[in-house]
Amino acid sequence: MRSTKTIAILAMPGVQLLDVSGPLDVFAEANVQARAHAYRMRVIASHPGAICSSSGVRLMPDAVVGDEMDEPVHTLLVAGTPHAASTVSHLDVLTWLRERAPKVRRFGSVCSGAFVLAQAGLLNGRRVTTHWAVAEQLAREFPSVIVDADAIHVRDGRLRTAAGVTAGLDLALALVEEDMGRDIAMKVAAQLVMFFKRPGGQMQFSRKGEAVPSGRSALQEVQRWVAANPGSDHSVATLAARIGLSERHFARLFKQEVGVTPAAWVEDIRVAAARRLLEAGDAVPKQVAFECGFADADTLRRAFQRQVGITPAEYRKRFARAIA
Repeated sequence: MRSTKTIAILAMPGVQLLDVSGPLDVFAEANVQARAHAYRMRVIASHPGAICSSSGVRLMPDAVVGDEMDEPVHTLLVAGTPHAASTVSHLDVLTWLRERAPKVRRFGSVCSGAFVLAQAGLLNGRRVTTHWAVAEQLAREFPSVIVDADAIHVRDGRLRTAAGVTAGLDLALALVEEDMGRDIAMKVAAQLVMFFKRPGGQMQFSRKGEAVPSGRSALQEVQRWVAANPGSDHSVATLAARIGLSERHFARLFKQEVGVTPAAWVEDIRVAAARRLLEAGDAVPKQVAFECGFADADTLRRAFQRQVGITPAEYRKRFARAIA
């Protein structure tokens, strides 16, 4: 708190507004709570002119990539865009990031901004997170990057990365705690009506666990049967008999064409069915376990925590529709 820290956020065309405004509001509130000018906020554009966000709202940047800034940057963050995972950033932006990142105290990304850092070669060998919907793609396209698909935000040395959109607020709050201590950070969280430490990871929001039938038509028929009847007996023996194959041949063929074992696929379907029942709000975990084919509530809880990251009871509490 002895000196003002400059927070710079790189925002490119199509940026998600909350990836920029969310963190900036956290830092601004930290100034209020500390009664000090602890942070100076700057928005940097990739090209001259207003930045058109994904919502159509335009941002006027304080500087453009390549400009000399009046003060040294303490923390540099790259905001995400809905198309960042499918777009190669301009060479001048990547070159600028490679030059600037070693000169700042901290650098990182919000949401899909991680793809820009990865394209600049700044994530090699580092542990990061990004939005759950593109986490697998980031890991696949940049195999030297260690992707934690469930984390809300990750700290790895000078690198800080946040998951999807609102997780940028969580990351900014963590940075405030680093700089100004727990008390100020808790006051900021209270004023902004946000969790000081968000419970659970981001996989509780993911819908990627809902498996889709694949493989040859006979296997797809079996998968559709499982999806329509999650509570039935779906042992390998039962499923193999349904299409007239031996257990061994069925298991081998299923793994080869679907990509996972029959047991893993059945668990995916049952957990997805359990999520829908819990979201409906009128079934307790014990009843859900029975209707979705789990041996008991404990078996459901273990599978649910493994895939979703929280317990069925906690999931129901957070996501169930209000019952009149």
